[in-house]
Amino acid sequence: MAGFDPPIFTLKGIKLSFGNHTLFEDVELYVNRGDKISLVGRNGCGKSTLLKIISGIIEPDEGEIFIQPHTKIGYMPQDSDLSGYKTLREVILSGLETDEDYKAQKLIDQLEIDAEQFPETASGGERRKATLAKALVGEPDILLLDEPTNHLDMPTIEFLEKVIANYPGAVIVISHDRRFLANISRTTFWLDRGIMRRDNRGFKFFEEWQDQIIEQEIIAQKYLNKKIAEETEWLHKGVTARRRRNMGRLRRLIALRQERREQIKQVGSMTTEIENTAWKSKLVIEAKHLSKAFGEREIVKDFSTKIIRGNRIGIVGANGSGKTTLIKLMTKKLEPDSGFVRIGKNLEEAYFDQNRVILDNSKTLWKTLCDEGDHIWVRGHHRHVVAYLKDFLFTPDQAKSPVGALSGGEKNRLMLAKVLARPSNFLLLDEPTNDLDMDTLDLLQEMLSDYDGTIIIISHDRDFLDKTVTSIFYMKGDGSVVEHVGGYSDLLEKMSTQPQTIFKAKPVTAKPEEKKEKLKKLSYNQQRQLTLLPARIVDLEKDIALVQENLNDIDLYQKDQKRFLELTEKLKKLELEKEKSETEWLELSMLQEEMG
Repeated sequence: MAGFDPPIFTLKGIKLSFGNHTLFEDVELYVNRGDKISLVGRNGCGKSTLLKIISGIIEPDEGEIFIQPHTKIGYMPQDSDLSGYKTLREVILSGLETDEDYKAQKLIDQLEIDAEQFPETASGGERRKATLAKALVGEPDILLLDEPTNHLDMPTIEFLEKVIANYPGAVIVISHDRRFLANISRTTFWLDRGIMRRDNRGFKFFEEWQDQIIEQEIIAQKYLNKKIAEETEWLHKGVTARRRRNMGRLRRLIALRQERREQIKQVGSMTTEIENTAWKSKLVIEAKHLSKAFGEREIVKDFSTKIIRGNRIGIVGANGSGKTTLIKLMTKKLEPDSGFVRIGKNLEEAYFDQNRVILDNSKTLWKTLCDEGDHIWVRGHHRHVVAYLKDFLFTPDQAKSPVGALSGGEKNRLMLAKVLARPSNFLLLDEPTNDLDMDTLDLLQEMLSDYDGTIIIISHDRDFLDKTVTSIFYMKGDGSVVEHVGGYSDLLEKMSTQPQTIFKAKPVTAKPEEKKEKLKKLSYNQQRQLTLLPARIVDLEKDIALVQENLNDIDLYQKDQKRFLELTEKLKKLELEKEKSETEWLELSMLQEEMG
């Protein structure tokens, strides 16, 4: 066939088992030159193992592997052992087969790597950048990246997006970062319960595609009188149910952002009446004129803020800009050079730090959460330990399994379960999203939405911040800290710049100001839609309820297959229309809010 370019790599009929557990079987996968692929699936499903098979580190039990001659494969693992190297420069150079040191130096400059550091003492971000450079420097035909954004700051993530977009070879990426995957991928592989599915579109279409497959699977099992497997009902139907609740969570987040905006106005007025306001009793942290320097370098310079109960603050900035230092200053774990901090009464803190929370690999999941008995006290309620583990997507069988048998992402999930079970009204989360799968991220967002207390999050996950925080503390790296109400996307808009230059932002020019002047109020049609849409949404909910009531007849499929299919299609259209209407209403509400 003229013009047909065969795949450069193919897997066919691949099967792999560990003991009695089959990880996957009959997996087929092909990679074309220039493909940009996102590989997604739940923690523990075998994504990292599949990359190791492609890279040649692991041999499958069965199946065929074909690779075109002279095809080079570069691999960045999730965790790298750098113990054999004296410097990070040596790590990078080990990715070269020939004497082309200038290629290594170019990446060192672009990624701003301190190349002479010892790997053992380098930060997680520096080690990550070095292993990324090692995978890139040899310019492989197929580049395999396993969680490349972990520990990277936003400028580096945005630089990596550009590299992948312009990369001539094929790239396969495992990542929990939705925004990153949506920006870089043009094909999606979904590894689900041992089955590989492919969608020839990028990750931005994944949730829509996933919902369609889950809906087809559940309908086929339910209406053909087949027993729905507990795992399918629990793992997958729950995913779509959580996603449908996203709109309700987003409405609440918009309200909380408006509340934070009003609080900042009150603080800014500096009147004596502020000290007597009702929210004084809700004070969590008050910081005034905080400054901290290490040597001649200013980390925090003249920073003041008031954090009130229920606020959800995200802290962003380049690696080394001082995010962890700021948290330590605000929680009085570190003395400032000048200024003071006041902490509200009866503050109960729970702190998630991947480097500090230690799990005992010999203990079972059950014993990790509950040393005695079978119930755990979770924020005012007794929960059976197995039921609580199911909240975090663990199966009942896993409850009695050792922690050492878990994947890295599953261990993070267990640590979150442990931290979130502690009595607290103040959560400190330092990079909570690393290694978590997307279903767990949805679950974490829902739990944080329901959390009654105050939350401070350090994260480089842009999508996660957009969905969870009321405002952002942006650390520029020169000691200044600026607060912006809203999520990361709001910060970008307000900085009137592109994502890749946010951390080197220039003063706002007159042009964006002119644009702002033109947008003083909603148009007549926008205002009319804002008024009409709530009633439209209510009508759609009634129509959806009526269709669902008809579909609840378990004999309908057998009695009238045509009507069943018509109702199923109608339900899908109504739900899509409702979602579209809700999204439009939310966008108009947020636009109106931005205009004051």
